[in-house]
Amino acid sequence: MSNLTRWDPTNRMLTMRDAIDRFFDQAIAGDNGMNTPKVDVMENENNIVVKAELPGFAADDIDVRVEGNMLSLRGECREEHEKKEGQYHLRERSQQSFSRILPLPSDVNAEAAKADFDNGILTLSLPKTESSKAKRINISTKTR
Repeated sequence: MSNLTRWDPTNRMLTMRDAIDRFFDQAIAGDNGMNTPKVDVMENENNIVVKAELPGFAADDIDVRVEGNMLSLRGECREEHEKKEGQYHLRERSQQSFSRILPLPSDVNAEAAKADFDNGILTLSLPKTESSKAKRINISTKTR
């Protein structure tokens, strides 16, 4: 049996607004979104799990913050300084930076959040607050 979700017209508006914001962010960056990491946001009964692709970054290069119901991801990867042992014919690797702010579907307890970084994938586990967890409501019947 599938879960029923109450239709919320503002939810679609947020999604469209996010898509428009992302489009303009990419246009301003001039690189077709290369500065915007790809992100998956999943929700289960107790947590919101966020996975972000951040190849080329180290854990020390990344800043993660939760403010209200917004998740902020920022990072900066500095250019490697190597000894000049020859002449470059092509040099595409340089300083990279990104900034991404995501609305979270529920309030989270930032104090109990966990972050893991492995092979360029940042995984955040953000526990939901008790007030934002779904609660079961028992139904009583009247007998006639």
